[in-house]
Amino acid sequence: MSKYYLGVDLGSTTSKAVIINEQDEIIGRGITNTRANYAVAADIARDEAIFNARFSVLRKKLEAEIQAKPEYRKYISDLESVFQYEQFKVRLDKLGDELLKTCRTFFHDPQKQEEIIGYLRSIRRAFKPTIKHDYLYNNLGARSQFFRDIVSEKYNEQVNQLDMALFEPLMTVWDKSISPAENERIQFNFPELVHKAMEELKEKYRNLPDTAAEDTSVNFDAEMNLLKGNFDQVSETLREHIEEIALLEFNITNMTGTGYGRALLPFPQDCIRSEILCHAFGAHAIFPDTRTVLDIGGQDTKAIQVDRYGLVTSFQMNDRCAAGCGRYLGYIADEMSISLNELGPMAMQAEKEVNICSTCTVFAGAELRELTNLGEKREDILGGLHKAIIMRAMSLIARSGGVFNEFTFTGGVARNPAVVKYLTQLVRENYGDDIRINIHTDSIFMGALGGAMFARRNINAALPVEKKSAVLT
Repeated sequence: MSKYYLGVDLGSTTSKAVIINEQDEIIGRGITNTRANYAVAADIARDEAIFNARFSVLRKKLEAEIQAKPEYRKYISDLESVFQYEQFKVRLDKLGDELLKTCRTFFHDPQKQEEIIGYLRSIRRAFKPTIKHDYLYNNLGARSQFFRDIVSEKYNEQVNQLDMALFEPLMTVWDKSISPAENERIQFNFPELVHKAMEELKEKYRNLPDTAAEDTSVNFDAEMNLLKGNFDQVSETLREHIEEIALLEFNITNMTGTGYGRALLPFPQDCIRSEILCHAFGAHAIFPDTRTVLDIGGQDTKAIQVDRYGLVTSFQMNDRCAAGCGRYLGYIADEMSISLNELGPMAMQAEKEVNICSTCTVFAGAELRELTNLGEKREDILGGLHKAIIMRAMSLIARSGGVFNEFTFTGGVARNPAVVKYLTQLVRENYGDDIRINIHTDSIFMGALGGAMFARRNINAALPVEKKSAVLT
């Protein structure tokens, strides 16, 4: 029986889980928003990692066949997307129940209740087909991994099309409903959902047009057309393998917990590690020449120096103020009434960087409003704000010892293109153009990966005692 190792990174804004095998290969990733319930968030992330691992095992098992028959790869990829949609549908139903419950509790007037309930139902009917299409045809599950973000964007779009008098009651009901719905651990039945996904996929290919859209890549068209012309045979050939992985038991031999909320994990004390150690170990695993690591998470920023084994030699940390971290960026997005995913792309359109006097979360709203009233463009304000965030991070890096060899950026904020832009610019200005800067698609999972690797090796490691946490002022 194969052995697997689990790392769980319980962050302040997101919880991540990674499963690796005995060769240190990542075979499963899971992620969810962390809100009120850390224990449930950790369970959800672990469940998602196991679901993802089943599809990874399937791909690995059929590696030779996939090389010879790319339609197999397309089928498995599509199947995972549709599987994620089946999960989404279940959670959307739970959210619908929560919205109705909130509505009936919050509004005491029966007539008002029915009015708002009617709008809630019409909003859901309006956006549900769009989301289904994006899962089935545009790989939405890979592009956006958070239920809240997917539904929030569509819900806001629909609410903004209604009379302004409805905005406050509809958004109040949403705000009171989304966290309970999101923080409920749903016991998904993998065999049942994967069979539903196979039927949904059959329907998709039965209804595909004979010609592809003009903006679709040649490679995608080739695989899609191979599968379309041969769908029933591929489906039946793979069915036995899919049913086998659906029933596969994952033997988690050892596990490690880390992150902001690690003390709340139901793990033995000797299975808990500092997130500084885990981010360093995870970054080193992907980029062995890494000697400097910057982790910007939801609640804190860490500049870390590592040796050739991936162990921490020094670090500096800002853990007393959320300015410049994920929560701060979330607050800015709320102030500007845009989604967190829109912040970076909007900042990338800046023609100049407006000087930001304070990056303190408490004063951010007032300063944003003042700059807007002075006529500054939102893009330029965000450009200045993102640059200010990185200037704070650069101060931490300098205190930790500077940048050596390869520099690796980890944490959820590494997904923000404007943060990456200004970080690259300032590292090169301060430490030279020959510094290699690593940003990986798994940057947000580095802490969980490091945890899983500690679990596999079952080694003890401690932070250096000579370097203490720093607070940026």
